[in-house]
Amino acid sequence: MPLGGGGTDLRSYYSKHGGFLVTAAIDKYVYVTLHETFAQELIVKYSQMERVKSFSEVRHPIVREALRLLDFSDVNLEITSMADIPAGTGLGSSGSFTTALLKGLHAYKQHIIHPRELAQQACEIEIDILGEPIGKQDQFISAYGGLTCFTFNADETVESSALGIHAEVLHSLEDNLCLFFTGYSRSASEILKDQDDKSKVADSAMMENLHTIKELGFRVRTALEAGNINEFGCIMHEHWQIKRKRSSSMSNSVIDNWYELGIKNGAIGGKLIGAGGGGFLLFLCQDKEKLRSTMKTVGLKEVRFRFDFEGTKRIV
Repeated sequence: MPLGGGGTDLRSYYSKHGGFLVTAAIDKYVYVTLHETFAQELIVKYSQMERVKSFSEVRHPIVREALRLLDFSDVNLEITSMADIPAGTGLGSSGSFTTALLKGLHAYKQHIIHPRELAQQACEIEIDILGEPIGKQDQFISAYGGLTCFTFNADETVESSALGIHAEVLHSLEDNLCLFFTGYSRSASEILKDQDDKSKVADSAMMENLHTIKELGFRVRTALEAGNINEFGCIMHEHWQIKRKRSSSMSNSVIDNWYELGIKNGAIGGKLIGAGGGGFLLFLCQDKEKLRSTMKTVGLKEVRFRFDFEGTKRIV
């Protein structure tokens, strides 16, 4: 869940200007299970089921390239995945899936892997090998967990540091953030490709937009570390007004109406999570019960959550 600076983690931007964002992991998970079978075959179960003899025959691109990267050339495995949140909703399901899959495959081979290396391998698969026009934040926050600040450098190195937030501020933030599903799903790649293309040619409007978003990321860090949650809510509102100018596909009239309704009924600020176009509306509340009641009347389902500080982990 990006809290500030989202969008500056795309290579087309950080390779020239450096990226910075503050993001949080929440207790909604992707589960990947590995089970050794007796037959010499690979069984892969997700929304579809595949039964093949070799990883090169696997149709699921992330599974295929993860098996290739870790040299699973001769193996009999059943790989199954399930998720708490559907894909295409802005909460990093693809990055979470990739890090979970890699963590499981490394555990199968009895490897110990640092979160940084895990995130880098996930980015290698999704961005370098599969060519997705996406950023790095989902893979890194899935691997690390917590409320974390990431700096993306032009030389491809990534610096991480925990957000310096006091426990009582953390609990207050957690209690006053509300997440509502809009009912719209979308492909992040489609929306991010437009940003990526414009960044590559140094489109002036896009560059100015992303420079401003990065500065808002620094302001979010300052506000939260100072314990000023209301200021964070105001920055969220400012962020959304700037972010929605990035693409005509960022929002629509229905989402805009829901957002304005939230602001008028208990929210200090908010934004659409992820690349835009659908997914979840996140609000910081000053009157949580009023906001919940209002959103319920227009048919939006709330998803309650807590922050997660463990990152991608093995469960035995």
